[in-house]
Amino acid sequence: MSNPIQNRYEFVVLFDVENGNPNGDPDAGNMPRIDPETGTGLITDVCLKRKIRNYVETVKEDAAGYRIYVKDNVPLNRSDAEAFAALDVTEKNVKEKKKSNPNLDYEVRDWMCRNFYDIRTFGAVMTTFTKAALNCGQIRGPVQLGFARSVEPVVPQEVTITRIAIAREADAERKNTEMGRKYIVPYGLYRCEGYVSANLARKTTGFSEEDLELLWDAILNMFECDHSAARGKMAVRSLIVFKHDSELGCAPAYKLFESVRVERADKNSAEPARRYQDYVVTVDEAALPAGVHCEIKG
Repeated sequence: MSNPIQNRYEFVVLFDVENGNPNGDPDAGNMPRIDPETGTGLITDVCLKRKIRNYVETVKEDAAGYRIYVKDNVPLNRSDAEAFAALDVTEKNVKEKKKSNPNLDYEVRDWMCRNFYDIRTFGAVMTTFTKAALNCGQIRGPVQLGFARSVEPVVPQEVTITRIAIAREADAERKNTEMGRKYIVPYGLYRCEGYVSANLARKTTGFSEEDLELLWDAILNMFECDHSAARGKMAVRSLIVFKHDSELGCAPAYKLFESVRVERADKNSAEPARRYQDYVVTVDEAALPAGVHCEIKG
């Protein structure tokens, strides 16, 4: 792997959904997540990380150094065990190994970071082994995402659907169709803010420039390999990246986020937004602090 990144970054992702459920809420019958006080839509960071992981897994196909730790049908302990096997550590010899090698825990951690892209990026909790002596520790990743929030309030709709395929033989004798329901947001433009710490990349995971470019690519395309009828039409519209001239940064993140404004194109319109062109996105680059540079991707 190449050297860790040397610059801090913040970024803003703007993406929209049309006639779909971007993130169902299990506590509300899988309706789209809503902030009950403001009516704005919410999408969890976990949901977005899943899209990024899926994209990386799709394009890299488990290539060396780009495997995914949190994935379907692969218990975490199975991946943890690979690190111990690679370092010749077992339940029987782990205590002796740690006595003779005080850095063993760091070597296990580094092995996981080298082999799994999402650990190198987002970090992971790898302490789920039943044997306490055999665990890969906890890693705080350099890339962190917040919840995405819609720019304006959204109004989820419950749509009743019918199907002609009857599930059970007994039901087929007395009816020709079955009823169902799905929830959609007619349209919503969402904003997510994120952070990339060069300091954590250098000290902990080794997140590199190549990893960073893959991250940008994954964010821009995270919905392109994840289409489904339930999620409707989703697309990343803009990725706004702020690059600092130093590892620790040249300005507070909130000042950079405040420079990105999303407003209605027609401020006098009372009609609800139904497309991305109903908004205007601006970045006040003249107000950016010294040592910070902005790049708009996508």
